Amino acid sequence: MTLIKTSLLNAIAVFVKMATLLGLNKVLALYVGPAGYAAIGQLQNAVTMFTTLASGAVSTGVTKYTAEFAEQPAEQHKIWRTAGTLSLLVSAVLAVLIVVLQAPLAGWFFNDETLAPVLVWFACTLVFFAFNSLLLGILNGKKDVRRYVLANIFGSLISLVVTCALTIKLGLYGALVSLAVYQSLSFVATLVICMRTQWFRITDFIGALDKQSLSRLGKFALMAVVTACSLPVCHVFIRDYLGTEFGWDHAGYWEAMWRLSTAYLMLITTTLAVYYLPRLSELSDAGELRREIIQGYKLILPLTVAAGLVIYLLRDFIIHMLFSESFLPMRELFAWQMVGDSLKVVSWLMAYLMLGKALTRLYLVTEILSTLSLYALTVYLTQLWGYEKVTLAYATNYLLYAIVMYFAVFRRLQIIVGSTARS
Repeated sequence: MTLIKTSLLNAIAVFVKMATLLGLNKVLALYVGPAGYAAIGQLQNAVTMFTTLASGAVSTGVTKYTAEFAEQPAEQHKIWRTAGTLSLLVSAVLAVLIVVLQAPLAGWFFNDETLAPVLVWFACTLVFFAFNSLLLGILNGKKDVRRYVLANIFGSLISLVVTCALTIKLGLYGALVSLAVYQSLSFVATLVICMRTQWFRITDFIGALDKQSLSRLGKFALMAVVTACSLPVCHVFIRDYLGTEFGWDHAGYWEAMWRLSTAYLMLITTTLAVYYLPRLSELSDAGELRREIIQGYKLILPLTVAAGLVIYLLRDFIIHMLFSESFLPMRELFAWQMVGDSLKVVSWLMAYLMLGKALTRLYLVTEILSTLSLYALTVYLTQLWGYEKVTLAYATNYLLYAIVMYFAVFRRLQIIVGSTARS
């Protein structure tokens, strides 16, 4: 399937997801305010960390090897069984730990131990998060874009209904509970969709761990764990720093800005996951890889820049339309955020090659350094020039990351292809 066709099909799911996310932004803005946004951001980072760990941190590996072993169903089943068993075991252990440590965790994430029951709700549904991620990874690896899109649409609609209902009825607490559990409800829809395929058998997801599959998935588990525990933790610290230094409303403005970027970049991020990861896993020629990446730049980068420019010019309208008047101070964050988003896309296209080729060491080093750099730049630039430069730190960080990706990945494609072929 071509990049353009994948993008068009994926655009359907992304449109629904974007509409859902933007609609939720409005509801949350009206019912929880800027300070509530900061608490929601803290929970979302916690959910990201724990769900990545609960899934065995292997969904990316499942996608890669499902695509790679397209003609070897027995090998696929070993990967799925190992990933499923690992997800079940890890999610059970994590759920117990979350329940036992609910009070200190609530104090760290929310600065409010009375919100600990939110984490209990999350712990009780963690295993369903993990298996939803696993099934979506298989659909992606099989390039079954139609079912993948359908599963994501149902997930978005469930998110909209649950979050709106609980937020309107229970305020901030309801919003937090809904964000803690909605993906587990999405698992039901994903499961029904997968059960209608020829390849689905429950026995292929639970069983003995295969040593070779465990080794293969282990590379991705390590990369995913670092991703799950680096950027989300960094965001927790940045949000805590902004809240302490400038006030929790300012932390909420930053969170709102980040959520807006996430919404409009969703088409790019999901296309990279749906098309590029399986595609880069298949290609073994440096010239073909280079052409694939350049083709991506020609299509995706102009769209990103154009979208960013339109959003910047319409920033006042967007704030009133998607948030509320209490969020007007965030207008000062738009310019550098849009620049940073474009630089992020530049770096992502090259960074996905590290995932596609399982370049574990390089991925870990660059991910950790990028995260440390983001936090350090945020503190330094906001101390130097004020709160508004929090997005300048973001843009500067991704400029540095893009430069590193160019020299470490794009310029070394021949060496990278040779080393992965030997391994």
